[in-house]
Amino acid sequence: MTRIKLAGTWLFCFCLLQAFGQGDVHLRINQIGYNPNDTKVAVAFSKKAIRERVLLVDASTKEINMEITPQRVETNHWGVFPYYVTVDFSEVKEPGAYFLKTKRSGVSTPTFHIGEDIYHQKQETLLEFMRQQRCGYNPTLDMVCHAKDGRSHYGPIPDSTYFDLSGGWHDAGDQLKYLITSSYATAHMLMAFEQYPDRFADEFNALGQQGSNGIPDVLDEAKWGLDWIHKLHPRKDILFHQIADDRDHKGFKIPNNDNSDYGWGSNSYRAAYIATGEPQGLGKYKSEATGIANVAGRSAAAMAIAARIWKEHLHDEGYSAKCAEAAESLYALGRENEGYQQGNSYGAPYRYNEETWADDMEWGAAELYKLTGQMEYLEQAKEYALQSGVGDSWTVRDTASHYQLYPFINLGHYALHGLVDEDFQKILEDYYLQGIQYTLNRANSNPFHIGIPFIWCSNNLLTSLATQVILFEKMTGDTRFEPFLSAQRDWLFGRNPWGTSMFTGMPEGGVYPEDVHTSVYVMLGLKVPGGLVDGPIYKTIHEQLIGLTLLDPDEFAAIQNNHVVYHDDVGDYSTNEPTMDGTAGAIIMMTHFGKSKEHRH
Repeated sequence: MTRIKLAGTWLFCFCLLQAFGQGDVHLRINQIGYNPNDTKVAVAFSKKAIRERVLLVDASTKEINMEITPQRVETNHWGVFPYYVTVDFSEVKEPGAYFLKTKRSGVSTPTFHIGEDIYHQKQETLLEFMRQQRCGYNPTLDMVCHAKDGRSHYGPIPDSTYFDLSGGWHDAGDQLKYLITSSYATAHMLMAFEQYPDRFADEFNALGQQGSNGIPDVLDEAKWGLDWIHKLHPRKDILFHQIADDRDHKGFKIPNNDNSDYGWGSNSYRAAYIATGEPQGLGKYKSEATGIANVAGRSAAAMAIAARIWKEHLHDEGYSAKCAEAAESLYALGRENEGYQQGNSYGAPYRYNEETWADDMEWGAAELYKLTGQMEYLEQAKEYALQSGVGDSWTVRDTASHYQLYPFINLGHYALHGLVDEDFQKILEDYYLQGIQYTLNRANSNPFHIGIPFIWCSNNLLTSLATQVILFEKMTGDTRFEPFLSAQRDWLFGRNPWGTSMFTGMPEGGVYPEDVHTSVYVMLGLKVPGGLVDGPIYKTIHEQLIGLTLLDPDEFAAIQNNHVVYHDDVGDYSTNEPTMDGTAGAIIMMTHFGKSKEHRH
């Protein structure tokens, strides 16, 4: 948006008026829209008291469907706007295209939809971004990159030993690869398929190229991760956890022409770190690792789920057996080395600071029990569940360091829930419930009803919170938090101060991140849809980050505030960089709001 000049000036201004609202009142809605039975609440804010009604207008006939009296929101306001109201039109369930419009001043929202199918296969757009992140063969760019990954460091073998560790996904706008994030992304996609096996399309082959191959695309993408994890675990006593480090950060670059140098020249071998459970770092900065059970446990969970899916759904006994063997080996490695492996940095202080691991071992043990029926896995899963509890979750805290409490949802509690007696089920349900209630209390203090702390990667927290509410409903049948769930989702699609979606290219024709912090956009102009950007952060954090410079005037300047900030700017790696694991971690949430085949028209 910020690069439209001269002849496009009037279009740019029109877009701003549509996005931000004309005059003094700013209206915010979910730009995609709502399922008929969703809670449907827009937010309006202004520097002056809002004393006019809001009209819900049928976009096709221009007839007024409903006239709504806004309700004042008595919470702490954000920034320069002291007046906030909600506009509730939940009673409207008739499918169609609508917009909201203030009765007197004429401020209107973009057109949005109500209907059964509006979220149908939206998760497939997220998979489009995942294919963009592939390392090795990249179908979006039709090129092969980083074929020489990598040369080992640490572990029980000579330094710089070569292993074939090609494949996997680039983590974000950079080209590092982490088991920390890839293990979660892989397992999340597999769990999404098990939850909703009839909701995924088959339009791409295993290489991510256009064309059906008889396998749902979510499983093709998950297998890209599984195959890489198999490579990272070449023998029972070795598990690699990271390829490359922040020596990668030498400006934007096309993946097959990588200018980073790890001692073998540019565009050559990259450092490959073996998980040892001890502090690591080849440069100035060291991690604080104590074990490897976090990466081993959730990798085991991914492999165990895959073993079931490839046997029961794809009837591939050979690949199922390979995954089952890896699941048991990885889990055993975690049992032998309880503790957490953190990410490694080289010349900068930033790394993945994960400090939890019992949740991952709980998840791995629960999935292995489902796979094998061996009681020791069930008993160990229960022990790890009690150890993890609710205290390992950011949901009952007001802040955390970067990825300290990762993954941002304990999927092990849900995986275990269906395997235990009613009393233990109540314990697991209460763990989720405590997090939901704590975040709900936070949400009640702000006008957008958002329950997260705005630490780095806040959008990842938000999709995880939404997923926790969804899984709590599945565990208990308790739907009382549906309005809270809808508010978290709606924030991600425009019901936020900036009026923008947090997913690239979604919805088509809407306001969404465009000037994203990725090489393919900066160097090739590619705008790949489906990527979840990091999201808004506290201004106090934003101001302390190293090397962050906005490259364009801030189109949101008039509505920025002193609480949380977001910029659609290439230079803002903290709020506008789409991440692989954040995108994958939104797939359960996105699929949930779609409809199964029998409910589609």
